Amino acid sequence: MGGLREVAAPFVVTGPSGVAVRTRLKGLTAGDEEVLRLVGAHLGSLASRDLKARCVEGLEHDSESWAVRKRGLTGVSSSRWAGSVTKATHDQWALARRGQAAHIQGLEAGVKVIRHRLSLPVGVKGSKRAAGGYRSRREWHAKARRLRVLEDRLGRVRAERDAGRVRVVRGGRRLARTRHYLAEAGLTAAQWRQRWEAGRWFFQADGESGKRFGNETIRVTPEGDVSIKLPAPLAHLANAAHGRYALATKVSFAHRGSEWADRVAANRAVAYRIHHDTGRGRWYLTASWQIPAAQAVPLEAALAHGVIGVDTNADHLAAWRLDTHGNPIGNPRRFFYTLTGSAPHRDAQVRHALTRLLHWARSCGVKAIAVEDLDFQAEKTREKHGRRRRFRQLISGMPTGKLRARLTSMADQAGMTIIAVDPAYTSRWGAQHWQKPLTSPTRTTSRHDAASIAIGRRAQGHPIRRRTTPPPHDQSDRAGHRTVQAGPGTLGREETRPRIPGPRTRCVPPDAERTRATRASNTVRGARSDQEWVQDSLLLTE
Repeated sequence: MGGLREVAAPFVVTGPSGVAVRTRLKGLTAGDEEVLRLVGAHLGSLASRDLKARCVEGLEHDSESWAVRKRGLTGVSSSRWAGSVTKATHDQWALARRGQAAHIQGLEAGVKVIRHRLSLPVGVKGSKRAAGGYRSRREWHAKARRLRVLEDRLGRVRAERDAGRVRVVRGGRRLARTRHYLAEAGLTAAQWRQRWEAGRWFFQADGESGKRFGNETIRVTPEGDVSIKLPAPLAHLANAAHGRYALATKVSFAHRGSEWADRVAANRAVAYRIHHDTGRGRWYLTASWQIPAAQAVPLEAALAHGVIGVDTNADHLAAWRLDTHGNPIGNPRRFFYTLTGSAPHRDAQVRHALTRLLHWARSCGVKAIAVEDLDFQAEKTREKHGRRRRFRQLISGMPTGKLRARLTSMADQAGMTIIAVDPAYTSRWGAQHWQKPLTSPTRTTSRHDAASIAIGRRAQGHPIRRRTTPPPHDQSDRAGHRTVQAGPGTLGREETRPRIPGPRTRCVPPDAERTRATRASNTVRGARSDQEWVQDSLLLTE
């Protein structure tokens, strides 16, 4: 089919490489909370100072400057705290560089679209491949001014990237801007200040294999005792040996607790992070460690028991089970979620929807789930979609990255295989070939349900288009109606019937020769009374 882009082959998604579990620090005394605040604030000031030094170095950073910064932090904290701070600084700087590159890509896409539309006459309609001209002269003039703004902005960002300059706000840029809109956010100045200070704290320590319980800085024993290595200026607050402070609480991890206990008992590396939720007034401890990448299952083995195709939408997951030949089985399933409220609430909604999906897949005996390899980074620019504000909000609200990461991690625990397919034309072709045939008086098939079938068939290597049922022998239909689809390798399987001109299709080619001719007109008005019938003579054969 001309004009369509090439569809990429499906592939098995790599499993997770790390694990993170969280628990609450309950039963802390007032002295414990005060020590945690002091340690977090002190290390946060060191992290801010180190991040500033790293940003000043820019592209001229090397291992020698890293060692100098680390030695400077060791004297006011400890060698391990200094290593954690400098490593977090490098990660934050690298993240800012990736965000800067994405920002440049978005600006370049916007400039390209505006230049194209400005080059066209006003009122020219666009096509499916390219946008048309602007609707009015007024809009054309406004976009011409916006083009200059975007070009200036693009030039500044490119210059900053070439110079190695990044823009980073410790604590979050959104929270920093909220200071000017306290009434809209429903916060007082004291509440905002509390959140701002807690957001700029630094309280994370990297694990070390071979050390006692996997971490010398923040140590958690298999029994749940938590102790912290105090920085040098706060060593007078220690209540345990070797300058440590032991919290008056015990912790336990409900999720992956046995796996965490095995690592701690074997002195394998475990990283910890302490977080303070100022809204609830709670303290949390997060443990994370690396796991070996699971061996990828071959695509043929994963599809041996069929597949479940999943179409991702803004408010639900549409899923349908397919057999090994690509035929839909049973009824479609929908798993709803609501992406409103706080970030933890949205994450919980996605997690609950994926949990229901995996439980249903396990009950069906299927070992593979096919999803689209979605990436809307280049599709969110307002210049590309123009007035389609609702559509831009729709694709911006779809949790593609979070859902992909969550599904991969949860499927690995459930023994499922995730297959990523190219999302090209799945919704359009699914609705074209599957929505109407699967709609019945007792079942309403949506466009998203049909797209899930297209996704599953693409993962299996089948074409999305349904094959036509072969014609019967006669009107009594002795052949019967075939409902089972043959496999791709079956010999003699019917393909799509070609269009054969003739009485069956009520179509006669213009060059067909007549065996019987008449001088009468083809219309009643043009008929004459004196008609003469002409018939060819019979052919004589020996």
